[in-house]
Amino acid sequence: MITTRLEQIEARAKELEKAIQSFDFQSDMKKYAEMSKELASYDKVLSCYSEYRKLEESLPELKKMAASLDEEMSMLASEELADANKRLEELEKEIEILLVPKDPNDEKNVILEIRGAAGGDEANIFAGDLFRLYSRYCDAHNFKLEISNAIVCEAGGYSQIECIIKGKGAYSKLKYESGVHRVQRIPVTETNGRIHTSTATVLAIPEAEESDFVLNLDEVRVDIFHSSGAGGQGVNTSCSAVRVTHLPTGTIVTCQDERSQIQNKAQALKILQSRLADKARREQEEKEGAARLSKIGTGDRSEKIRTYNYPQNRVTDHRISFTIQQLDRVMEGHLDPIIDALTSEEIRRKLENKED
Repeated sequence: MITTRLEQIEARAKELEKAIQSFDFQSDMKKYAEMSKELASYDKVLSCYSEYRKLEESLPELKKMAASLDEEMSMLASEELADANKRLEELEKEIEILLVPKDPNDEKNVILEIRGAAGGDEANIFAGDLFRLYSRYCDAHNFKLEISNAIVCEAGGYSQIECIIKGKGAYSKLKYESGVHRVQRIPVTETNGRIHTSTATVLAIPEAEESDFVLNLDEVRVDIFHSSGAGGQGVNTSCSAVRVTHLPTGTIVTCQDERSQIQNKAQALKILQSRLADKARREQEEKEGAARLSKIGTGDRSEKIRTYNYPQNRVTDHRISFTIQQLDRVMEGHLDPIIDALTSEEIRRKLENKED
């Protein structure tokens, strides 16, 4: 048990509780919110620590009772002692996991982009299927999905669709989705019944906060054009669509889903800021090198991460060699078994690196 670390957290929580009680939140709402958020982040680990100490304190008395000459009392005490020791082991593991450093971006919203890749019309149709999958997943987890830009294909699906997914912990759930998703099935466009392999790429990045990356608007070109409509919405013939270009890097973001030019511009700038923040973060991680050892995959768009095999109703995540024979359920948004397996593996790697 890392008692020193737990005692430090306990002391910090008491310090925050005292500060919050006497703090004039109207004078600085941001600081008040930050302190409250930090205090809430300690709830689970302190609850486990409290239970652990109570169980530890009960052991001497239980051992004494287990050694009693009263056979019935001894038997009951022995059972309680065994249960207490088992629970202590469980709590040790739980606390160890809770003390693993959290990804600071886990609680943020997600910028999600899906593109049809290799496979022509079938790739775009698959991109549409993936978008539907994530939409269903968001519905099940009370995340709000907002389309910012979409290029609809005549055969179905999208050659490209971008959206923002909002909700507490959204990034912690969807951060593993970046990469190449491969589908194996008989396309609706196939007349001879042959199985084809097509791909779509997914990019999931955390929505940036103001402090993550300072965007210099003097380095951004803004172009206004007619919206073409997206995601089944009505065509907007006014000049409301916005394209922003970050001149130093050539990064381009288009937003046309909102009904006003001002809203589209604000959305586009937010996505641009998030992409540039993600780029800066990746460059820093590459410099640090070892910091990426515990990560699941590279998070790059070019990495093949998952195969969806329709004939065998199978989904395989190649990064952790995880296979599930429930493709039909997965495509309806039931991603949790895959995400849980990826999360568990990343925690295991972090603990392993921590020990090293």
